[in-house]
Amino acid sequence: MKVTWNKLVVASGNRGKLREINVLLSPLAIEVLPQSSFNVPEVSEPFCTFVENALVKARHASLHTGLPALADDSGICVNALNGNPGVQSARFAGEPRSDARNNQKLIEALKDEADKSAYYYCIVVLVRHPEDPQPIFVDGVWHGEIILQPKGEGGFGYDPYFFLPELGKAAAELSAEKKNIISHRGKALAKLVQSMKQIIA
Repeated sequence: MKVTWNKLVVASGNRGKLREINVLLSPLAIEVLPQSSFNVPEVSEPFCTFVENALVKARHASLHTGLPALADDSGICVNALNGNPGVQSARFAGEPRSDARNNQKLIEALKDEADKSAYYYCIVVLVRHPEDPQPIFVDGVWHGEIILQPKGEGGFGYDPYFFLPELGKAAAELSAEKKNIISHRGKALAKLVQSMKQIIA
């Protein structure tokens, strides 16, 4: 189904995430706007899976704006913690959300664990309208391990503690350009760009 549009709303208030999405979707020449531009209220994310939370956020943003909407749900999954923090990554240490407290809790939970392997996961959902019967779903995975001492000043979230053995660097030490190519969100959005090229008139 071909669609003609020139605007897309992103169902997120996370500034770091919005910056990444804007850069990665730039080849499409679509104006990408945050839902805050439309005073869209936050919607609850009650589900235990990334895909369900992303879908409810995309539908909610589209309903409130009348525009096609993109939402992602992402987080870090730690094998020794049975996949946690997972969908609770942003709120791992409770409200109000705090990267510093989330990281502190993660390090405390892992300090005595031999297995510190982890991966970032991202799923992106695009709906053309709130009742779109055929949303687009794409995802990406980024493997690494958790280190107990932070490295780097870039990125956000768990990036200073997410180490990439093949590069010898933490995610927070990467340039934005490099991260956008190899990260979970970068991989998912690259797939989305390809899918959207097929449906944009």
